[in-house]
Amino acid sequence: MEYSPPPLFKQGASARVKMTVFACISIALLLADARMHALPGLRLAAGTVLYPLQMAALLPRDAIYGMGDYFSSLSALEKQVRELQRQQIVAAQALQQAQLNSVENNHLRKLMEARERVPVKSMLAEVLYDTRDVNSRKIVLDRGIKQGVTLGLPVIDNQGVVGQVTRVFPFTSEVTLLTDKEQAIPVQLLRNGLRSVAYGRGKSGSLELRFTAPNADIQVGDVVVTSGLDGVYPAGLAVARVSQVENSAGGSFGGVVCQPLAGIANNTQLLILTGQPELPPRPPEEEVRGPRKHASKMGPIKEAPKPGAEGAAAAAIPATAAPGRTTVAPAAGGVAATPAATPAAAPAAPVVRGTTQPPAAPAAPAGLLPQPAATPAKPKEGAR
Repeated sequence: MEYSPPPLFKQGASARVKMTVFACISIALLLADARMHALPGLRLAAGTVLYPLQMAALLPRDAIYGMGDYFSSLSALEKQVRELQRQQIVAAQALQQAQLNSVENNHLRKLMEARERVPVKSMLAEVLYDTRDVNSRKIVLDRGIKQGVTLGLPVIDNQGVVGQVTRVFPFTSEVTLLTDKEQAIPVQLLRNGLRSVAYGRGKSGSLELRFTAPNADIQVGDVVVTSGLDGVYPAGLAVARVSQVENSAGGSFGGVVCQPLAGIANNTQLLILTGQPELPPRPPEEEVRGPRKHASKMGPIKEAPKPGAEGAAAAAIPATAAPGRTTVAPAAGGVAATPAATPAAAPAAPVVRGTTQPPAAPAAPAGLLPQPAATPAKPKEGAR
């Protein structure tokens, strides 16, 4: 049996021969492709057949590159998302501020229009904060004594009355709202002019018209305005709208509940009325006269003596003069007569207008004091 090597180790042509053959084939192909252009189709077919093998060979490299790109793009996207979120927050804040400014501008425009309609001077003020007392309805404004704010000034907005200044500090002031329990304002119905007084109801945020008759002409929806009778609030400012009417036949008064028209709890700017409404001057006060004291006895009204009456009265009373002595007798009308001679008989005394004069008394003897005149008769009751 003859020994032969396995096929793997069979040796054919030598390596030089093989190299020479393959070199010649390569040169032939190069010449054919360059000169005759006969190999583009073959190259295309070979590229088509070998393309899947190329892609399979490139898969590890593409996987490594894709993983790197994925992580790098993921970090970039996270940064971009964070930046966009920050920009969105800034834009939302700017939008909210713009909306707030728009609302504030609209409110200020309405306040300016209300300021032109109010017949007195006013001052713009901003609400700083509410007071700490939960049982009261008060706010604090940024205007005080330095800006000319005084006690009792009314505070309004573009819709109606808000309250009244009840405490003043150098740079701030405290305003008691209409809904406070200790606040009251004189009002009247716009429909029929019925006057009343509105009182605050505290935490309920409403007003109440007290002491109204059960049959008063008040309807739900009536607008209540200031009457101006107190001299503090100008007449005609809107106060509230009637929301509930309770007419109790058994009670002495009816219950009327109103809702304020002004923005009591949602205002940021308000108007303080610094001037007082112009009122006509008050009439002068009448002089107080005490009770008249009537005299128990009324004296007669006497006329003033006319010129020459004294001489006539003296001539009418004749008298007899004694040597060295004189007699004096009162003349009619209370006028003293001049010393004269006393006659033997005296004629009747003259009559004073309005009274009855009795006749003159006879002359007293010489050397005695003069006798008083007779008391006149009492006048009739009621005569002066």
